[in-house]
Amino acid sequence: MTTRDSTLGDVLKILLSVVLPPVGVFLEVGLGKHFWINILLTLLGYFPGIIHAVYIIAKR
Repeated sequence: MTTRDSTLGDVLKILLSVVLPPVGVFLEVGLGKHFWINILLTLLGYFPGIIHAVYIIAKR
């Protein structure tokens, strides 16, 4: 996979995370602790779920 493909994939995950934050996190890390944290944050407030999802995708 080239850098351009990786960047495009990350952009698509971030766009998906704006609509459904847990899905973006799931695509990045699977069913780990960050996925469940994101579910909780999204249930408590949609905006914290988005911030967490973008952070998880951007740091990897």
